[in-house]
Amino acid sequence: MTTPTPAVRERLLSLGQAELPAYLYDLTALREHAAAVRAALPERVELYYAAKANPEAEILAALGPYVDGYEVSSGGELAHVAKAVPGRPLAFSGPGKTPAELTTALELGVERFHVESLHELRMLAALAARTVPAASARPYRPGVLLRFNLPLAAASLEGSSLTMGGRATPFGLDPAEADTAVRLLTDGTYPQLELLGVHAHLASGLDAQQQLAVAGSVVTWAADLGARHRIRIAEVNVGGGMSVDYAAPERRFDWEAYGAGLGRLADAHPDLTLRIEPGRAVTAYCGWYATEVLDVKHSHGEEFAVVRGGTHHMRTPATKGHDQPCSVVPVDEWPHPWPRPAAGAERVTLTGQLCTPKDLLARNVPAPGLRAGDRVAFGLAGAYAWNISHHDFLMHPHPGFHFLTREASTS
Repeated sequence: MTTPTPAVRERLLSLGQAELPAYLYDLTALREHAAAVRAALPERVELYYAAKANPEAEILAALGPYVDGYEVSSGGELAHVAKAVPGRPLAFSGPGKTPAELTTALELGVERFHVESLHELRMLAALAARTVPAASARPYRPGVLLRFNLPLAAASLEGSSLTMGGRATPFGLDPAEADTAVRLLTDGTYPQLELLGVHAHLASGLDAQQQLAVAGSVVTWAADLGARHRIRIAEVNVGGGMSVDYAAPERRFDWEAYGAGLGRLADAHPDLTLRIEPGRAVTAYCGWYATEVLDVKHSHGEEFAVVRGGTHHMRTPATKGHDQPCSVVPVDEWPHPWPRPAAGAERVTLTGQLCTPKDLLARNVPAPGLRAGDRVAFGLAGAYAWNISHHDFLMHPHPGFHFLTREASTS
């Protein structure tokens, strides 16, 4: 969905000029989408939300009834998520965890560590030996999922928008280190740690069938690893990266087909807990970046609309090199005595306030008659938008944040 929901449209039109730009999140729409995702998944498949996609506390809380836990990738995310949704299971990921971050995670009782190297495994074991009490009211033995950069056929990555595995990357252990890592966790060297299973988030931007092919490869590899060492691999996390198509936002990831395929995979491995950790595909559709057209200009045969804000607030289109889907919301009032700037062409390029030609939000948008003072809602802004942006470049004001439900709303 890119057209603003009624709640988003109403709030957009109610905001004063000084209150724009603003992020508008429809929490009711988010809950409905998350409930549909959960319903499409087999009961034996766990869903952890990747907090990096959008860590707003209200978003995390709204997802609470529909997720089994949260995946965090830094000490900052760890502390934030633990405070926002206390008592919920956490999985700690990331290729460069510091000793301080690992210690904090141990002190908080994090139950799953996605370990990315032999050095990190040894560091975690040493810190656990010092941090975890030998005897406590609640026995605590940190669990480890070894993250591997597993080989994939080139065809498996053709649809990927971002590749974290299957080729040389800084993520995860090389498969050649698998036997060493497993032995360290099973031969008594590190009794303070428990080997739970395997993690392999290899690519993002894949459709349901591509995701299923990758998941099948990961599970088969993990099962072979367990058989080789005569141990039970209890958990396999096949990652996230479900596709979100910014060029064709009506084309959604097929959760029904994905859930059915995961069900067949789970049935083939009845002793295995499967886990996924989507982020973007869960929250992208519930957020809009709302702003106002400041000016409309004609330049060398093209029309440009300059809006409040820009890519310093919503970095996504610049990062991914796409045009952010958007909707124009006309405003009839014009407070000035001079003529109102308006587009004369059928298509308009929407830019921000930054003094760089790279501040492009959407190119050649069909918006005939777009005028200064009209408002624009950029859709699919519920993930990897504000939280990945360079907020303070040129020191423009930060946007507002509004969390909307059918019952009430907060700002």
